[in-house]
This record gives sequence, C-alpha cells and structure tokens, in this order.
Amino acid sequence: MSRAGALRVEQAGPLALLQDAGRFGVRHLGMTQGGPMDWYAAGWANALLGNAQAAPVLEITIGGLSLVAETSTTLSLTGADLGATVNGQPLTPWQRFELHPGDRLAFDLPRAGLRAYLGIPGGWQGETSLGSVACVTREGLGGHKGGGRPLESGDRLAFPQQEPGRFPAETHVPKAQRMDYQQPARLGLIPGGQAARFDGYSLYQAFNHQWTIDTRTDRMGIRLTGPELVCRHTAMISEGIPAGAVQVPADGQPICLMNDRQTIGGYPRLGTLTPLARARLAQCPAGHPVHLRACGTGSAQREWRHLFFLWPHQ
Repeated sequence: MSRAGALRVEQAGPLALLQDAGRFGVRHLGMTQGGPMDWYAAGWANALLGNAQAAPVLEITIGGLSLVAETSTTLSLTGADLGATVNGQPLTPWQRFELHPGDRLAFDLPRAGLRAYLGIPGGWQGETSLGSVACVTREGLGGHKGGGRPLESGDRLAFPQQEPGRFPAETHVPKAQRMDYQQPARLGLIPGGQAARFDGYSLYQAFNHQWTIDTRTDRMGIRLTGPELVCRHTAMISEGIPAGAVQVPADGQPICLMNDRQTIGGYPRLGTLTPLARARLAQCPAGHPVHLRACGTGSAQREWRHLFFLWPHQ
C-alpha cells in the first residue's frame, strides 16, 4: 500500500516546472506539447526509481531551488550539475539518494548544463490538463497545482510514496551513459523542409561552421549565432512545426524550436534535430559552442531505439 509524502518549497528559484512526457493529440487546438526539455536525463531519473518513463519529474532550470523533506523518501537526480547539496553536503547528479524529515535539498548555480531532473517513486502529483500534467506557463496548463504555474516558495510537492524495496539494482547511471555538458555540442540534424532552397554556400556553412548559443533562449526556442544563412524561398504558407525544427528567419540566424514552441510557423526550415540532439541542446548555456551534422532518419531511429533500451526495465 502506498502512502502520501511531500517536500516543502523553501525557495523557488527562477524556474522549476513539473513535466511528464508531454501533451499530445491537441495540436489541432493550438496547444503545444510541453514535457522535459532534456528527455534523456528525465528518462534516467525515472529509470533509477523503476517508474514508468512518462512519470512526472521536476525540471529545475539554472538552480536556486531549495526543498525540505516532510517525510522520508527515495529520490533520483539526473541531468545538469547545479551544485546540489543535502544538508550542506555535495550531491552529484545521475544517482538515487534518500531524504529524511527535515533534510534540506538545495541547488546553487550551474556548473555543467542548465537543467536538472528530480524524480520520485511513482512520479510527482500534479493537475492534469488535456491528459497531461506537463507545465506550460504560456498556455496556463498543467503543473503541480494547475494553471501552468512554476514552483513558488511555500508550495508543497506531493507524491504517492512507494513501499521500500521496489527499486532497480542500479543506484547510479553508468558513466558511459552520462552526457558530457562541458564539451562542444555536436547535434544531428535531418535535412528537410525547405533545405533545398538554401544556397550551396549557406548549406556548407551550416554544417561546417561553429555556432554559439544566443542569449535569447527559453523552452520555446533556442537561437544560434553564426554565419548568415540565405534562403531563396521568399514566401511560404505556415506549416506544422515538429519538436526540434530548425527555422531560419530573415536575419539568417537559425532558431531551434523546442518543447513549448508554437504549433505552426512560416519561416523556411533547414531540417529537424534528432531527439538526442534536442536533449543535448537543452543543456547548452549562452555562448556554448555547437556544431550541426547532417544525418538520416534511419540513423536517428537506431540511435533512439538504442538509448531507450539502455534504461533498466522491471
């Protein structure tokens, strides 16, 4: 039998959002998907606890969050190193750990990556909107208390705590499976959309020049700064936009559209990032170097299947 548990939010930080796998089947209503920006790290947070991969996790962006345990529980922490501590003692990511009543879990500033993921047995409890608890602040959907609201000081994060002894044997994510957020990001991109409309030199520059992350980045999109890409496609009808679509507006600087993107767009597209590339990009701070590499759908699908089967399954 499960019992209720909770963590109290002592300090909210700039942005901490509840995210499950996302909101699907509603794009015709103009609603975006939401979900974890780094689905790979979020998946490992659930895998370490034996949760379903879609179980809600807490996405902590940049840091500044502190939580106090009201009940004993086991948690998992994956993704970015945000200088986490438990009662002042360092806590490295990519592992399962325990908290007891009164213990304080705090996050400082990013040391490597931008987004950490906090998992709980059975997943965090939230308000379901259109079939998902994924928190999308712009649309006022989902979250731990509904309305698309991020965590605020004084809130309580509730969870249906499981009985002990039901976790996978692995307490840490194998080192070989942890992303290195400090190295330049090499992102697979499947050419498509209006790629044939870009001039040859622009295509060469796109895949042979180093890009950097612009300061204008959020859950909707991440801008890249680099050579000016020129597209001969002067006018187009707005079309559906998938996660990871790389649009190029008139200034020639690509925008990688992420989880909270709009549902349609009218800028020419260079292509679409692979799922793993999108997860890696979500951890890149402003100024981080990025390289695009062209790849096909077959290799992207094989990569996806390989990563999924890395996770322990009960």
